[in-house]
Amino acid sequence: MFGSLSNYEGDLFDGFRRLQQEVDELFGSRTWPSGIRAVARGTYPPINVGETSDAVNVYLFAAGLDPKTLDISIQQNLLTIAGERKVDTPENINDYRRERFSGPFRRVISLPDDTDPERVDARYLDGVLRISVQRREASKPRRIQVK
Repeated sequence: MFGSLSNYEGDLFDGFRRLQQEVDELFGSRTWPSGIRAVARGTYPPINVGETSDAVNVYLFAAGLDPKTLDISIQQNLLTIAGERKVDTPENINDYRRERFSGPFRRVISLPDDTDPERVDARYLDGVLRISVQRREASKPRRIQVK
């Protein structure tokens, strides 16, 4: 009774697996962010954020930018970096594939409440923008002497 169904079942699921593989190859296996705080694939510029007991450090990997054209600001614990990356390409070329980002960008990073917006240092070296936001002195642990 179920003999013909088992043959059909194998062919049916093999077809679905093949279709899934083709879609993954076409669009990539992860085209959407994996979590609420994740960013979409291809977001520019890529960033790393880390912290120490003294500061929060943000690293933007943005080779080829003129650091003087960047707009960096802090308002209500939000660090905003905006700018534009211009890529010169000849007009008579038809691209088959273009992976290098070109155009305006804006990244917004939420900072912890204990950061001090008055104590920020930004440096651009070898294509990496490092922004260091110091923590407030009142939020740092301090040693109390017993008398």
